[in-house]
Amino acid sequence: MNRTKYSWLLGIVMVVALVLAACGAPAEQAAPAEEAAPAAAEEEAAGPAELPQIVPIEGPEVILDPAMFPTEFSEAPMLAEMVAAGELPPVEERLPDPEDIYVIEPLHEIGKYGGTWRRGFTGPADGENLMRINSSSRLLTWNYDASKIIPSLIKDWEINEDHTQYTLHLRRGAKWSDGHPFTAEDILFWYEDVALNEEIWPTPPNEMMIGGEVGLLEAIDDFTVRWTFAAPYPLFLDILAGHNAVGVGPDTEGAWNGGGYMPKHYMSQFLPAYSSEAEVTAKAEAEGFQSWLEMFSYMAYLPHNPDVPTMGPWKTVTPVNEAVWSEVRNPYYWAVDTEGNQLPYIDEIVVTLAQDSEVLALRAIAGEYDHQGRHISISKLPVFLENMEEGNYRIDMSRAFFHNNVVSFNHSYDGDAEIQKLIQNRDFRRALSMGIRRDQINEAIFLGLGVPGSSMIAASLPSTPGEEYVEKWATFEPDQANALLDSIGLEAKDDEGWRLRPDGSGDRLRIELAAPANIGWEWDGMLEMIKDHWTAIGIWADLKIQERSLFETESRANNHQLAVWTNGGSSALWLYPRHVLPVNLVEAYMGPEIARWYNSGGEEGMAPPYPEMEHALDLFRQGYGVGGDERNKLAQEIWALVVDDVWQIGTVGQGAGIAVTSNRLGNVPRNQCPAQHCRTPATSHPPTYYFKD
Repeated sequence: MNRTKYSWLLGIVMVVALVLAACGAPAEQAAPAEEAAPAAAEEEAAGPAELPQIVPIEGPEVILDPAMFPTEFSEAPMLAEMVAAGELPPVEERLPDPEDIYVIEPLHEIGKYGGTWRRGFTGPADGENLMRINSSSRLLTWNYDASKIIPSLIKDWEINEDHTQYTLHLRRGAKWSDGHPFTAEDILFWYEDVALNEEIWPTPPNEMMIGGEVGLLEAIDDFTVRWTFAAPYPLFLDILAGHNAVGVGPDTEGAWNGGGYMPKHYMSQFLPAYSSEAEVTAKAEAEGFQSWLEMFSYMAYLPHNPDVPTMGPWKTVTPVNEAVWSEVRNPYYWAVDTEGNQLPYIDEIVVTLAQDSEVLALRAIAGEYDHQGRHISISKLPVFLENMEEGNYRIDMSRAFFHNNVVSFNHSYDGDAEIQKLIQNRDFRRALSMGIRRDQINEAIFLGLGVPGSSMIAASLPSTPGEEYVEKWATFEPDQANALLDSIGLEAKDDEGWRLRPDGSGDRLRIELAAPANIGWEWDGMLEMIKDHWTAIGIWADLKIQERSLFETESRANNHQLAVWTNGGSSALWLYPRHVLPVNLVEAYMGPEIARWYNSGGEEGMAPPYPEMEHALDLFRQGYGVGGDERNKLAQEIWALVVDDVWQIGTVGQGAGIAVTSNRLGNVPRNQCPAQHCRTPATSHPPTYYFKD
């Protein structure tokens, strides 16, 4: 961060003080269901009307009583025209059977049809931008504050006494966006032909390996499936409602061959089992792919492929690799409001490429976006407040769901033997952590709204080991840090005071800090500050600020030394563990080769370099088969290891975020569940958003 920008950020802290005076203390958020019941939110504090206030989480209700279901149905004018032209069947034939319809009571009022929702995105790697909005297409979901699991594509279920067998009932009459029936075959296809296909998944998804054996799936009839596991699996419904290989749906996880189901009638054409190896290979080559495997993953992902059917509220028209990415309403979407109006209300979503987060912020300030929180930095709050009237928008502020902004050590890094030894040295990791002024980062980047500390989530949660871990190895202690660095053989320095490599070469020790550009959390600025802080301990940092897709590619290739990301989702450790432990092949900032080892059962990759990390992974495996109280004890032990051994450096957590919402848009909550398993804004049901005029 340049000095001018740094000074400007420090200067606007005075403005934020006014905001805090208006907001009062932030509302306490609901804890995920497996950890604790939702906490009561504080009442909205009085304050100037123009300043944002953190209010309790709010959202629409899903109606579960069939006696309250509507019996007459309406549709969007654009679809009514297609019905009149003979291009679509009537709305009653497109919806599920009357007793299986999905009914949502909008947050404030019944909406109107029409309009285009305008947003901004940062490039082809920003698929989450719309897939979070489309995430109502998962098998199970959460209510708006994440306090309980509720039906989605699965309408109800039965569980046997020891939690080894789950019978799941699908919505009869639900259809894909092309009109093809959604049935048990789509779940069976994903599991048997994709997840258990060793060419696609060399080992089955970990969420399906319980008691050392893969789960058994059977179709009882067209709309009923039964899972049977070798050992108790009390967490299975949470997994189906979570963000993982099984629960989130193919719109989000298709690119990684996950999701829990796939459109068999469409995706089977890309598998050798349904034609031949030669045929699908020829098809892949004709489409410009290196292999049929690459083609399959590409075609399964909604942002890439306008032709893939979806169960979500909108379907792709132009793909994410265009300058304008767009989606249009799904005419077969299986939800209605309480008056029988088929959802969504909004006709289309158009997302325009912004070259960086500054451009995106300027467009938001100018009122060019209708609802956007993604890539909007809290540091821009004063500017947004100044332009609210002219831009015709409101600012919504929410507290982050217990998470932290962390710098993860890549514990499997092998690009430089000396750097590898240092990364795998606990005293080195502790020293780097104690060389950071977190209070300065909090004030300059997060406007003083966060909690400086270790990587641990909020100490108030029952899954954490206690308050003492908040600041463990996470306060600025340059004398102690320097002593640790000296003790591990890094006492030699050059003429400018920078520590030298321990190999005797006389070269300066250089540590790389990587971050994705234009994410919206000012991570580039945060790393600039860390680089500056480390001068006090003689550590030189080279910053690698990379376009997001390059950042992700480099991470998966094991090329990063240290990398920054949020550990969002970690409050629900077994639903979203990837930011705490190296268990996920897509995001494994703590060691992609260790993640390969974990996912292959030790047959590939690199074993954890420390017995403590291997023990933590064993504890994590155990957690799938135990109840909530015992799982919390396992989580406490895991967090104690993560923090004490400093596998990642925490900086500032539990900060506030802002969203810009047009005053023309209705039914948008002022505060939404921001946890990863909520798939924000999915649990606020964006299909119920509408334009007032």
